[in-house]
Amino acid sequence: MEPQRLNEIWRHIQNDYRSSRVHFEDLSNEAVFNQHASLLITIANSIVLEPQRRKFVIDERNKELLRFLLYYFNDCQLAEQVFPNKRYKLHKNLLIHGNVGTGKTLIMQIFAEYLRYTNNPKAFQNLSVTQMVNYYTIHNNLDRYTYNEESNKGFKAEPVNICLNDIGVESKTYFGMDTKLLTNEFLHARNEIWVQYGKYGHLTTNLTIEQLKSEFHDGFGRLIDRFKTYNVIEMAGSSRR
Repeated sequence: MEPQRLNEIWRHIQNDYRSSRVHFEDLSNEAVFNQHASLLITIANSIVLEPQRRKFVIDERNKELLRFLLYYFNDCQLAEQVFPNKRYKLHKNLLIHGNVGTGKTLIMQIFAEYLRYTNNPKAFQNLSVTQMVNYYTIHNNLDRYTYNEESNKGFKAEPVNICLNDIGVESKTYFGMDTKLLTNEFLHARNEIWVQYGKYGHLTTNLTIEQLKSEFHDGFGRLIDRFKTYNVIEMAGSSRR
């Protein structure tokens, strides 16, 4: 290949990268960060929690996590400094675990709305295991929540960012479907999607990491190894409900 052609390709790659960056505001600027934090809380109280007549509580248990997630979803390198001993990375998926009622699913619901309103490319859809199983009973596949090929010509995959909530909680048969088997299929597919397409498959669960490894052990260690592609975040404390 001619050097001129190589230079054209390289410029095209650089332009694509720069265009992908313009979607993120610079939250390393504390004033910008505070604006986004204020917007997040407004969305939490006015949209997510308003039907329940509740207010979102920020305290020592979630304050730093909220800071981390605001940086993380806005692709700000400061995210990796919030919990320096944890070695969290911007490019990894999220796996948030903790006791029942600590607010794992609620936080992801709030961030899903925040990312939607800010037109953020890391915006994701929340999905419950029950909803996933229901889709499978109707369509006999998980395509919408994995590769999303069905509605496209030529089997072109167009996966989207998703958060599957409360995995491992319902591991019994549901309407004839083995929920653990379907969750396993989802996790394997989403890991491949993360590698090939850069689309995220976040998770929340009430299980500990050891319980997850035991619950979804596949006999080959593949799924256990793939949990390494997640920022594993514990939400400590008792129920807020």
